[in-house]
Amino acid sequence: VQLQASGGGLVQVGGSLRLSCAVSGSPFSIVYMDWYRQAPGKAREWVARIMNDGSTSYEASVEGRFTISRANAKDTVYLQMSSLKPEDTAVYFCHAREDTGTRYLDYWGQGTQVTVSS
Repeated sequence: VQLQASGGGLVQVGGSLRLSCAVSGSPFSIVYMDWYRQAPGKAREWVARIMNDGSTSYEASVEGRFTISRANAKDTVYLQMSSLKPEDTAVYFCHAREDTGTRYLDYWGQGTQVTVSS
């Protein structure tokens, strides 16, 4: 299983970006997918999750501004980011947890840079 993140870039405060995470490799069953981010000098932090049943959850600071969704084929997960703030500047990573039937496996994308300028 491979994850390919894309869509990052430079945006002004208050702007929007949509990140994509493409899943390839025919996973057995994806339990959930997340977006994480890591700002310079800080630990990686969880941002949002979408479960296999489509339910979603968000970190408090992005609730109401970010939306996680997925394509109907479940092969791509998106993170729509609006009302961006300088503190949203980070490298964004997608993550997937796969249930093989006997164990869970975790996969990470390579990260995509988001820079919000004031």
